[in-house]
Amino acid sequence: MPTLRIAVRKFDPFESAIRRQFADFARAVDHGAGLELEVLELNDLHRRLFEQRGLADGSLDITFLSTDWLAEAQAAGLIDDLTPRLARAPIADFPQAWSPSLLELQSFAGGFWGLPYHDGPACLIYRTDLLAEAALAVPRTWAEFHAAARRLHAPRLGRHGTALALFPDGHNSFYDFCIQVWSRGGDPFGDGARPRLCSPAAAEALEFLRALAADDAAVAPGAPELDSVKLGLLFCEGKVALMTNWFGFAALGERWRESRVKGRIAVAPIPRGTGYGGRSVSLNVFWVLALAAGSRQKELAWSFMRHAATAPMDKLTTLEGAIGVRRSTWSDPDVNRLIPFFHELEVLHEHARQLPVHPRLADIARVIDDLLAKATATSLPVESLLREAQERVERIVA
Repeated sequence: MPTLRIAVRKFDPFESAIRRQFADFARAVDHGAGLELEVLELNDLHRRLFEQRGLADGSLDITFLSTDWLAEAQAAGLIDDLTPRLARAPIADFPQAWSPSLLELQSFAGGFWGLPYHDGPACLIYRTDLLAEAALAVPRTWAEFHAAARRLHAPRLGRHGTALALFPDGHNSFYDFCIQVWSRGGDPFGDGARPRLCSPAAAEALEFLRALAADDAAVAPGAPELDSVKLGLLFCEGKVALMTNWFGFAALGERWRESRVKGRIAVAPIPRGTGYGGRSVSLNVFWVLALAAGSRQKELAWSFMRHAATAPMDKLTTLEGAIGVRRSTWSDPDVNRLIPFFHELEVLHEHARQLPVHPRLADIARVIDDLLAKATATSLPVESLLREAQERVERIVA
Protein backbone atom coordinates (compact mmCIF):
# COMPACT_ATOMS: atom_id res chain seq x y z
CA MET A 1 0.00 0.00 0.00
CA PRO A 2 1.47 3.41 -0.95
CA THR A 3 1.96 5.90 1.85
CA LEU A 4 1.74 9.65 1.30
CA ARG A 5 4.33 11.42 3.47
CA ILE A 6 3.70 15.04 4.40
CA ALA A 7 5.85 17.40 6.48
CA VAL A 8 3.60 19.63 8.62
CA ARG A 9 4.42 22.76 10.61
CA LYS A 10 3.55 21.95 14.24
CA PHE A 11 0.13 23.51 14.89
CA ASP A 12 -2.79 21.33 15.98
CA PRO A 13 -5.27 22.72 13.40
CA PHE A 14 -2.84 21.95 10.56
CA GLU A 15 -2.43 18.36 11.66
CA SER A 16 -6.13 17.72 12.28
CA ALA A 17 -7.18 19.39 9.01
CA ILE A 18 -4.73 17.40 6.90
CA ARG A 19 -5.80 14.14 8.52
CA ARG A 20 -9.49 14.85 7.91
CA GLN A 21 -8.82 16.02 4.35
CA PHE A 22 -6.87 12.87 3.62
CA ALA A 23 -9.66 10.73 5.06
CA ASP A 24 -12.13 12.50 2.78
CA PHE A 25 -9.75 12.03 -0.15
CA ALA A 26 -9.42 8.31 0.61
CA ARG A 27 -13.21 7.91 0.64
CA ALA A 28 -13.60 9.83 -2.62
CA VAL A 29 -10.78 8.17 -4.56
CA ASP A 30 -10.50 4.75 -2.89
CA HIS A 31 -6.81 4.42 -3.79
CA GLY A 32 -5.80 2.39 -0.73
CA ALA A 33 -3.02 4.78 0.24
CA GLY A 34 -1.99 5.55 3.79
CA LEU A 35 -0.87 8.81 5.37
CA GLU A 36 2.26 9.56 7.37
CA LEU A 37 2.81 13.00 8.89
CA GLU A 38 6.07 14.49 10.17
CA VAL A 39 4.98 17.25 12.54
CA LEU A 40 7.82 19.68 13.19
CA GLU A 41 8.45 23.01 14.92
CA LEU A 42 9.40 25.86 12.62
CA ASN A 43 13.19 25.66 12.79
CA ASP A 44 13.10 21.85 12.76
CA LEU A 45 10.90 21.92 9.67
CA HIS A 46 13.35 24.17 7.82
CA ARG A 47 16.23 21.92 8.83
CA ARG A 48 14.37 18.79 7.69
CA LEU A 49 13.50 20.27 4.30
CA PHE A 50 16.75 22.05 3.48
CA GLU A 51 19.78 20.94 5.48
CA GLN A 52 18.64 17.31 5.59
CA ARG A 53 17.35 17.46 1.98
CA GLY A 54 14.06 15.81 2.87
CA LEU A 55 12.43 17.26 -0.24
CA ALA A 56 15.04 15.71 -2.52
CA ASP A 57 15.82 12.29 -1.06
CA GLY A 58 12.41 10.69 -1.55
CA SER A 59 11.48 10.65 2.14
CA LEU A 60 8.73 13.29 1.67
CA ASP A 61 6.03 13.79 -0.96
CA ILE A 62 4.38 17.05 0.13
CA THR A 63 5.39 19.75 2.55
CA PHE A 64 3.92 22.76 4.27
CA LEU A 65 6.13 25.60 3.06
CA SER A 66 6.13 29.21 4.22
CA THR A 67 6.18 31.66 1.34
CA ASP A 68 9.37 33.03 2.93
CA TRP A 69 11.10 29.77 1.96
CA LEU A 70 9.75 29.34 -1.57
CA ALA A 71 12.61 31.03 -3.41
CA GLU A 72 15.17 29.09 -1.37
CA ALA A 73 13.44 25.80 -2.15
CA GLN A 74 13.04 26.62 -5.85
CA ALA A 75 16.65 27.75 -6.25
CA ALA A 76 17.86 24.50 -4.67
CA GLY A 77 15.65 22.37 -6.93
CA LEU A 78 13.73 20.96 -3.97
CA ILE A 79 10.15 21.53 -5.20
CA ASP A 80 8.33 20.98 -8.49
CA ASP A 81 6.76 23.61 -10.69
CA LEU A 82 3.01 22.99 -10.53
CA THR A 83 2.21 24.75 -13.83
CA PRO A 84 2.33 21.59 -16.00
CA ARG A 85 0.16 19.70 -13.51
CA LEU A 86 -2.37 22.53 -13.39
CA ALA A 87 -2.55 22.34 -17.17
CA ARG A 88 -3.01 18.54 -17.27
CA ALA A 89 -5.24 18.16 -14.20
CA PRO A 90 -6.59 21.62 -13.35
CA ILE A 91 -8.31 22.68 -10.15
CA ALA A 92 -11.89 23.81 -10.61
CA ASP A 93 -12.28 27.63 -10.56
CA PHE A 94 -8.53 28.20 -10.37
CA PRO A 95 -7.32 30.95 -10.12
CA GLN A 96 -10.40 33.16 -9.78
CA ALA A 97 -11.53 31.57 -6.49
CA TRP A 98 -8.48 33.04 -4.72
CA SER A 99 -7.41 36.60 -4.00
CA PRO A 100 -4.53 37.62 -6.32
CA SER A 101 -2.44 38.32 -3.21
CA LEU A 102 -2.48 34.57 -2.46
CA LEU A 103 -1.12 33.63 -5.89
CA GLU A 104 1.69 36.14 -6.41
CA LEU A 105 4.36 35.05 -3.94
CA GLN A 106 4.65 31.57 -5.47
CA SER A 107 4.65 32.86 -9.06
CA PHE A 108 8.27 33.53 -10.07
CA ALA A 109 11.13 32.08 -12.12
CA GLY A 110 8.63 31.07 -14.80
CA GLY A 111 6.75 28.68 -12.52
CA PHE A 112 4.08 28.28 -9.86
CA TRP A 113 5.53 26.64 -6.77
CA GLY A 114 2.80 25.98 -4.22
CA LEU A 115 -0.95 25.87 -3.61
CA PRO A 116 -2.25 28.27 -0.93
CA TYR A 117 -3.32 26.38 2.19
CA HIS A 118 -3.40 28.64 5.27
CA ASP A 119 -3.55 32.39 5.40
CA GLY A 120 -4.41 35.24 7.69
CA PRO A 121 -2.47 38.46 7.26
CA ALA A 122 -1.08 40.34 10.23
CA CYS A 123 -3.61 42.63 11.91
CA LEU A 124 -4.52 44.29 15.19
CA ILE A 125 -6.40 41.85 17.46
CA TYR A 126 -8.07 43.19 20.60
CA ARG A 127 -10.56 42.49 23.39
CA THR A 128 -13.73 44.44 22.70
CA ASP A 129 -14.90 44.20 26.32
CA LEU A 130 -11.68 45.62 27.77
CA LEU A 131 -11.53 48.56 25.39
CA ALA A 132 -15.18 49.33 26.12
CA GLU A 133 -14.71 49.15 29.92
CA ALA A 134 -11.73 51.54 29.68
CA ALA A 135 -13.57 53.83 27.22
CA LEU A 136 -10.72 53.42 24.75
CA ALA A 137 -11.00 53.81 20.99
CA VAL A 138 -9.39 51.21 18.77
CA PRO A 139 -5.73 52.30 18.41
CA ARG A 140 -4.94 53.80 15.02
CA THR A 141 -1.34 54.85 15.67
CA TRP A 142 1.55 53.12 17.42
CA ALA A 143 1.52 55.77 20.14
CA GLU A 144 -2.16 54.99 20.79
CA PHE A 145 -1.37 51.26 20.78
CA HIS A 146 1.33 51.71 23.43
CA ALA A 147 -0.91 53.95 25.53
CA ALA A 148 -3.77 51.44 25.34
CA ALA A 149 -1.45 48.60 26.38
CA ARG A 150 -0.39 50.60 29.45
CA ARG A 151 -3.99 51.41 30.31
CA LEU A 152 -5.12 47.77 30.04
CA HIS A 153 -2.09 46.24 31.77
CA ALA A 154 -3.28 44.49 34.93
CA PRO A 155 -0.86 41.77 36.13
CA ARG A 156 -2.74 41.47 39.41
CA LEU A 157 -5.68 40.22 37.34
CA GLY A 158 -3.46 37.87 35.35
CA ARG A 159 -3.57 40.08 32.27
CA HIS A 160 -0.98 42.10 30.36
CA GLY A 161 -1.60 45.02 28.05
CA THR A 162 0.24 43.44 25.15
CA ALA A 163 3.14 41.10 24.37
CA LEU A 164 5.90 40.78 21.80
CA ALA A 165 6.95 37.59 20.04
CA LEU A 166 10.74 37.91 19.87
CA PHE A 167 11.73 34.25 19.77
CA PRO A 168 14.52 34.11 17.14
CA ASP A 169 12.85 31.75 14.67
CA GLY A 170 13.41 33.93 11.61
CA HIS A 171 9.79 34.98 11.52
CA ASN A 172 7.99 37.25 13.96
CA SER A 173 10.87 39.57 14.89
CA PHE A 174 11.56 39.93 11.17
CA TYR A 175 7.90 40.50 10.35
CA ASP A 176 7.30 42.95 13.19
CA PHE A 177 10.31 45.02 12.20
CA CYS A 178 9.24 45.18 8.53
CA ILE A 179 5.69 46.17 9.50
CA GLN A 180 7.02 48.87 11.81
CA VAL A 181 9.18 50.33 9.02
CA TRP A 182 6.46 50.12 6.37
CA SER A 183 3.87 51.69 8.66
CA ARG A 184 6.20 54.65 9.09
CA GLY A 185 6.53 55.24 5.36
CA GLY A 186 9.86 53.45 4.92
CA ASP A 187 10.89 50.28 3.12
CA PRO A 188 13.49 47.98 4.70
CA PHE A 189 14.37 46.36 1.37
CA GLY A 190 14.59 47.39 -2.25
CA ASP A 191 14.86 45.36 -5.44
CA GLY A 192 16.67 42.07 -5.04
CA ALA A 193 16.31 42.36 -1.23
CA ARG A 194 18.91 45.14 -1.16
CA PRO A 195 18.75 46.50 2.40
CA ARG A 196 17.63 50.05 3.23
CA LEU A 197 18.06 49.82 6.96
CA CYS A 198 19.90 53.09 7.59
CA SER A 199 16.82 55.28 7.30
CA PRO A 200 14.86 57.55 9.68
CA ALA A 201 11.85 55.24 9.45
CA ALA A 202 13.92 52.17 10.37
CA ALA A 203 15.55 54.02 13.28
CA GLU A 204 12.15 55.13 14.59
CA ALA A 205 10.79 51.60 14.20
CA LEU A 206 13.66 50.06 16.15
CA GLU A 207 13.44 52.70 18.89
CA PHE A 208 9.72 51.99 19.26
CA LEU A 209 10.21 48.22 19.55
CA ARG A 210 13.03 48.72 22.04
CA ALA A 211 10.93 51.05 24.18
CA LEU A 212 7.87 48.79 24.05
CA ALA A 213 9.85 45.66 24.95
CA ALA A 214 11.36 47.45 27.97
CA ASP A 215 8.02 48.74 29.29
CA ASP A 216 7.01 46.33 32.05
CA ALA A 217 3.93 48.50 32.68
CA ALA A 218 2.55 47.47 29.29
CA VAL A 219 4.16 44.26 28.07
CA ALA A 220 4.16 40.64 29.25
CA PRO A 221 7.58 39.34 30.32
CA GLY A 222 9.48 36.66 28.44
CA ALA A 223 9.33 38.10 24.91
CA PRO A 224 12.53 36.27 23.77
CA GLU A 225 10.79 32.94 24.51
CA LEU A 226 7.52 33.82 22.77
CA ASP A 227 6.82 32.93 19.15
CA SER A 228 3.63 33.88 17.30
CA VAL A 229 1.84 30.68 18.35
CA LYS A 230 2.59 31.13 22.06
CA LEU A 231 1.60 34.78 21.84
CA GLY A 232 -1.65 33.84 20.12
CA LEU A 233 -2.43 31.29 22.82
CA LEU A 234 -1.77 33.87 25.55
CA PHE A 235 -4.39 36.08 23.95
CA CYS A 236 -6.86 33.21 23.66
CA GLU A 237 -6.26 32.37 27.33
CA GLY A 238 -7.30 35.91 28.28
CA LYS A 239 -3.79 36.95 29.34
CA VAL A 240 -3.22 39.71 26.74
CA ALA A 241 -5.56 42.61 25.99
CA LEU A 242 -4.40 43.51 22.48
CA MET A 243 -1.68 42.48 20.08
CA THR A 244 -0.54 42.54 16.49
CA ASN A 245 -0.43 38.98 15.23
CA TRP A 246 -1.82 36.73 12.52
CA PHE A 247 -5.55 36.84 11.83
CA GLY A 248 -5.66 33.10 12.53
CA PHE A 249 -5.23 33.64 16.26
CA ALA A 250 -8.29 35.88 16.37
CA ALA A 251 -10.21 33.08 14.67
CA LEU A 252 -8.72 30.54 17.09
CA GLY A 253 -10.05 32.59 19.99
CA GLU A 254 -13.58 32.04 18.67
CA ARG A 255 -13.14 28.35 17.89
CA TRP A 256 -10.71 26.89 20.45
CA ARG A 257 -12.45 24.84 23.13
CA GLU A 258 -10.26 26.33 25.88
CA SER A 259 -10.56 29.94 24.74
CA ARG A 260 -11.40 32.44 27.48
CA VAL A 261 -12.21 35.28 25.06
CA LYS A 262 -14.84 33.86 22.72
CA GLY A 263 -17.35 36.51 21.68
CA ARG A 264 -15.09 39.34 22.86
CA ILE A 265 -12.64 39.56 19.94
CA ALA A 266 -12.34 42.00 17.06
CA VAL A 267 -9.75 42.74 14.41
CA ALA A 268 -8.68 46.01 12.83
CA PRO A 269 -5.95 47.35 10.53
CA ILE A 270 -2.48 47.52 12.03
CA PRO A 271 -1.62 50.91 13.61
CA ARG A 272 0.53 53.37 11.69
CA GLY A 273 3.38 55.70 12.46
CA THR A 274 2.82 59.44 12.47
CA GLY A 275 5.89 60.57 10.53
CA TYR A 276 7.42 60.00 7.09
CA GLY A 277 4.02 59.41 5.45
CA GLY A 278 3.02 56.55 7.74
CA ARG A 279 -0.02 54.42 6.95
CA SER A 280 -1.59 51.17 8.06
CA VAL A 281 0.17 48.20 6.43
CA SER A 282 -0.34 44.48 6.84
CA LEU A 283 2.01 41.66 5.90
CA ASN A 284 1.12 38.86 3.54
CA VAL A 285 2.96 35.65 4.43
CA PHE A 286 1.16 32.35 4.10
CA TRP A 287 1.58 28.58 4.01
CA VAL A 288 1.40 26.59 0.81
CA LEU A 289 1.43 22.90 0.02
CA ALA A 290 4.43 22.18 -2.20
CA LEU A 291 5.30 19.06 -4.16
CA ALA A 292 8.66 17.54 -3.17
CA ALA A 293 11.03 17.21 -6.11
CA GLY A 294 12.21 13.84 -4.79
CA SER A 295 8.76 12.33 -4.37
CA ARG A 296 8.38 8.91 -5.99
CA GLN A 297 4.57 9.13 -6.13
CA LYS A 298 3.89 12.55 -7.57
CA GLU A 299 0.59 11.64 -9.23
CA LEU A 300 -0.85 10.55 -5.88
CA ALA A 301 0.59 13.64 -4.18
CA TRP A 302 -0.84 15.99 -6.79
CA SER A 303 -4.21 14.27 -6.64
CA PHE A 304 -4.37 14.91 -2.88
CA MET A 305 -3.16 18.52 -3.26
CA ARG A 306 -5.96 19.18 -5.75
CA HIS A 307 -8.49 17.63 -3.36
CA ALA A 308 -7.27 19.74 -0.43
CA ALA A 309 -7.72 22.88 -2.58
CA THR A 310 -11.44 22.29 -3.22
CA ALA A 311 -14.03 24.55 -1.61
CA PRO A 312 -15.32 21.97 0.92
CA MET A 313 -11.79 21.08 2.04
CA ASP A 314 -10.79 24.75 2.34
CA LYS A 315 -13.82 25.31 4.56
CA LEU A 316 -12.76 22.27 6.59
CA THR A 317 -9.31 23.86 7.08
CA THR A 318 -11.09 26.80 8.70
CA LEU A 319 -13.44 24.73 10.83
CA GLU A 320 -10.44 22.83 12.21
CA GLY A 321 -8.94 26.12 13.46
CA ALA A 322 -6.65 27.24 10.64
CA ILE A 323 -7.55 29.87 8.00
CA GLY A 324 -8.90 28.89 4.62
CA VAL A 325 -7.69 30.70 1.54
CA ARG A 326 -10.68 30.70 -0.80
CA ARG A 327 -12.96 33.69 -1.15
CA SER A 328 -15.91 31.31 -0.77
CA THR A 329 -14.69 30.39 2.72
CA TRP A 330 -14.18 34.03 3.71
CA SER A 331 -17.81 34.85 2.87
CA ASP A 332 -19.33 31.54 3.95
CA PRO A 333 -22.36 32.13 6.24
CA ASP A 334 -21.57 29.14 8.47
CA VAL A 335 -17.99 30.30 8.97
CA ASN A 336 -19.07 33.87 9.72
CA ARG A 337 -21.61 32.68 12.28
CA LEU A 338 -18.77 30.96 14.11
CA ILE A 339 -16.20 33.72 13.50
CA PRO A 340 -18.14 36.97 13.01
CA PHE A 341 -15.19 38.93 11.59
CA PHE A 342 -14.02 36.30 9.09
CA HIS A 343 -15.33 38.25 6.08
CA GLU A 344 -12.86 41.05 6.90
CA LEU A 345 -10.03 39.01 5.37
CA GLU A 346 -10.82 40.50 1.97
CA VAL A 347 -10.28 44.03 3.29
CA LEU A 348 -7.12 43.13 5.21
CA HIS A 349 -5.59 41.75 2.04
CA GLU A 350 -6.05 45.10 0.35
CA HIS A 351 -3.45 46.59 2.75
CA ALA A 352 -1.00 43.69 2.67
CA ARG A 353 2.65 44.08 1.66
CA GLN A 354 5.00 41.29 0.68
CA LEU A 355 8.55 40.44 1.65
CA PRO A 356 11.19 40.33 -1.08
CA VAL A 357 11.56 37.10 -3.04
CA HIS A 358 15.12 35.92 -2.42
CA PRO A 359 16.66 32.45 -2.02
CA ARG A 360 18.50 33.57 1.13
CA LEU A 361 15.57 35.28 2.83
CA ALA A 362 15.94 32.95 5.83
CA ASP A 363 19.52 34.22 6.30
CA ILE A 364 18.32 37.81 6.02
CA ALA A 365 15.63 37.11 8.61
CA ARG A 366 18.26 35.81 11.03
CA VAL A 367 20.12 39.12 10.73
CA ILE A 368 16.94 40.98 11.70
CA ASP A 369 16.43 38.53 14.58
CA ASP A 370 19.91 39.48 15.82
CA LEU A 371 19.13 43.17 15.33
CA LEU A 372 16.01 42.95 17.51
CA ALA A 373 17.78 40.84 20.13
CA LYS A 374 20.57 43.41 20.47
CA ALA A 375 18.16 46.34 20.44
CA THR A 376 16.06 44.90 23.25
CA ALA A 377 18.92 43.49 25.35
CA THR A 378 21.48 46.34 25.10
CA SER A 379 21.61 50.12 25.04
CA LEU A 380 23.73 50.31 21.88
CA PRO A 381 22.66 53.19 19.60
CA VAL A 382 20.07 52.12 17.06
CA GLU A 383 22.07 53.78 14.29
CA SER A 384 25.07 51.52 14.90
CA LEU A 385 22.85 48.43 15.17
CA LEU A 386 21.14 49.26 11.90
CA ARG A 387 24.45 49.96 10.18
CA GLU A 388 25.80 46.58 11.28
CA ALA A 389 22.65 44.82 10.04
CA GLN A 390 22.82 46.74 6.77
CA GLU A 391 26.37 45.53 6.15
CA ARG A 392 25.51 41.92 7.00
CA VAL A 393 22.53 41.85 4.63
CA GLU A 394 24.56 43.50 1.89
CA ARG A 395 27.05 40.64 2.11
CA ILE A 396 24.23 38.09 1.92
CA VAL A 397 22.64 39.54 -1.22
CA ALA A 398 25.89 40.54 -2.96
